[in-house]
Amino acid sequence: MKLHELADNEGAAKKKKRVARGPGSGKGKTAGRGIKGQTSRSGVALGGYEGGQMPLYRRLPKRGFSKPNRKEYAVVNLGLIEKFIGLGKLDAKAEITEDVLVAAGLTSNKRDGIRVLGKGEIKSKITLTVTGASASAIEAVKAAGGSLTVTTAAAAE
Repeated sequence: MKLHELADNEGAAKKKKRVARGPGSGKGKTAGRGIKGQTSRSGVALGGYEGGQMPLYRRLPKRGFSKPNRKEYAVVNLGLIEKFIGLGKLDAKAEITEDVLVAAGLTSNKRDGIRVLGKGEIKSKITLTVTGASASAIEAVKAAGGSLTVTTAAAAE
């Protein structure tokens, strides 16, 4: 194999169409833009400009709202807590707080608090103290013989 024998695969590189290069090219004179009119000229913005009329995107009302100070909770499932107890990263006999959950690696940070959800099953008798918990999580912990304390009233929805 020599350098001049190297070639790309068939159809791998498509040649750019060269317009306005004379009548023989098939795209000469007007370069495929037709004759006169807005689109034959450069700087056309047909998508948004409506000739001075109020554009559609400004005629339609805004929708939705993003609360600027909303609470962002880190979510932990009961099944994951049970798994970490099984691996020995959490002690079921000691009280499990938010700081203990972060230290064990269940979540990278607390954010505005940790909310426990009822996905998965818990078999260990644990004492949990967190910012928020779902009703199913509270019930599952009580069924296993443990207790779950929610620290703020706002998070216990």
